[in-house]
Amino acid sequence: MSAGLPRFGVHAGLWGFDWTPDAAARTIGSAAAAGYDFIEIPAVDRSVHPPDDTRRALSANGLDAVVSLALSFDDDITSSDPAVAARGEHRLAEAVAFAAEIGATFVGGVVFSAMGRYLRLPTAADRDRSLAALRRTATLAARDGITLGVEYVNRYESNLLNTAAQTARFVREIDQPNVVVHMDTFHASVEEISLGDAVRDAGPLLGYIHASESHRGRLGTGTIDWRRFADDLRAAGFAGPVTVETFSSAVVGTDAAVDIGLWRPLWEDPSAVAADSLQFLREQFTPVAVTV
Repeated sequence: MSAGLPRFGVHAGLWGFDWTPDAAARTIGSAAAAGYDFIEIPAVDRSVHPPDDTRRALSANGLDAVVSLALSFDDDITSSDPAVAARGEHRLAEAVAFAAEIGATFVGGVVFSAMGRYLRLPTAADRDRSLAALRRTATLAARDGITLGVEYVNRYESNLLNTAAQTARFVREIDQPNVVVHMDTFHASVEEISLGDAVRDAGPLLGYIHASESHRGRLGTGTIDWRRFADDLRAAGFAGPVTVETFSSAVVGTDAAVDIGLWRPLWEDPSAVAADSLQFLREQFTPVAVTV
């Protein structure tokens, strides 16, 4: 990590979502080879993918990790169906357990509702159920020194939290010291007046960034003004972490492409994109020297 720069990470999905021991070792090795400080790993079923394999691969490559997930309609903690809500809370607890077992200290993502198109407006009861479940999850996470990140998403992927201001208010209502706002620049580009306004609205609660282009492709090829965003983060005192999140249908496979809405390949070579993205972010986050 360069002096004065945030800690930079990369989402494992850049190389696909297979997490067999061989795939995990390859993905973690590729992230380390590209020069990242850490890798973001989607929470896996621990009964299918023993955490020991992941922990060994991280240790062998000298790489740190964070964990992420997105709830579905089958395990939505806002649901009025107690069985559905219980599945969601169990899934959150399992993600925390996975993080603890691989030595990760952050679990983020769409942890507050299903990630998908709702066909109804949210209710006060929906919100209260989410808050209650996340208070319990945060208490559980705190026992292992884990921070919980609440990632707001665009209007087509949640009906509850779509802006930094909404999410900061929600986090304050959870009222647990280990809960932060998780901001994704792709979603923020859809919903916010500006990324700078979003940073200011999140304020000191901003704890984690997904660096994702406006079209979710290669960084620097969309409409986001990354230099200005880096300056806004610096002015707000945000020091990281920042994680590259970009996916391509050329890599992730049909099921994941449909789930994410990747209807066209955005790039072909994940390792090249990983290396280029890290170099790009380092350049954007390096303060420009002012000459007098």
